[in-house]
Amino acid sequence: MSRQAGAGTWRAGVRRAIRICSRPGPWKRGPVLAALALLLGLLMLLHAQIPNRIGNLGSLVETFLPWFGVFVPVLLAGALWRRSASAVVALLLPVVVWLNLFGGLLSDKSHPGGDLTVVSQNVDAGNPDPAGTARDLAASGADVLALEEITPQARGAYEKGLAKAYPYHTVQGTVGLWSKLPLSDTRPVDTEMDAGPLAATKPAAVKLADNRALRTTVATDHGPLAVYVAHLGSVRVTPRTGFWTDSRDRNAHALGKAIAAEKNERVVLLGDLNGTTDDRAFAGITSRLHSVQDAARDGFGFSWPASFPVARIDQILVRGVKPASSWVLPATGSDHLPVAARMSW
Repeated sequence: MSRQAGAGTWRAGVRRAIRICSRPGPWKRGPVLAALALLLGLLMLLHAQIPNRIGNLGSLVETFLPWFGVFVPVLLAGALWRRSASAVVALLLPVVVWLNLFGGLLSDKSHPGGDLTVVSQNVDAGNPDPAGTARDLAASGADVLALEEITPQARGAYEKGLAKAYPYHTVQGTVGLWSKLPLSDTRPVDTEMDAGPLAATKPAAVKLADNRALRTTVATDHGPLAVYVAHLGSVRVTPRTGFWTDSRDRNAHALGKAIAAEKNERVVLLGDLNGTTDDRAFAGITSRLHSVQDAARDGFGFSWPASFPVARIDQILVRGVKPASSWVLPATGSDHLPVAARMSW
């Protein structure tokens, strides 16, 4: 080898060594990934502190809170690709927070037995086959069956399809309850009590037609059970208003007041609340009732939309009874999946 070639090789080796030494170490790589991981963890940890003043951002985050865990493997893939030790360590925060919030849903918390089976479904005003939906729900074997979003056109199909299995039923406006056990003290629940003077001036017939909640007493072998069925107002996401929940939140507040005034120690609430129990808007309800799905469910129990469920907005909440198990039933003709639960005394 010539002296000139040897000198060139030596210089190339020096340059290579300088480049290797000048590269950031694993703890200095991926600062953006590490920052995003910490931000994700803090977002889930402090979700209750996110204000609702701007577009109900806090409620929007809480509605889809379980899905924030999807970002963990994405960030992990980026951290491994960048060989960033700092980003991997930072990911421990969102992992621990997510597991603390939802880790319990990864195991089966159901128990055998149960004295009463309840089912609830928003049957969808645009359901193309209400008779088929009635057959499917009757086949569930539920002792108590709650339906929401019943239209005047479809009401007859549900009453006819469920009559054989359920000798007792009531329909109040767009919500109804079918039962194998006797019903009494049935009445509509005014979820528009905070809607102002306009709601107060509506004729009684109009109020009943628009009614979206009811209360009744189911006579069980273990004593009376107060059952509420509710379909709270819809929510929308628009560029102008953000996460619009005014109608739903007003209904939730009124329903919470009605449940607070309930004298019966045993209470069940069934219905489409158009929100998850993580949402702060339901504090007036969840402070008095606890979710059967959280206490005795195998999985997340997502119920909407039926084609690809992303949120559990159909709820079963109780007081004074013990949840045994909770599950989601197969799809019917509705855009919501039916939710079911067994409970004991």
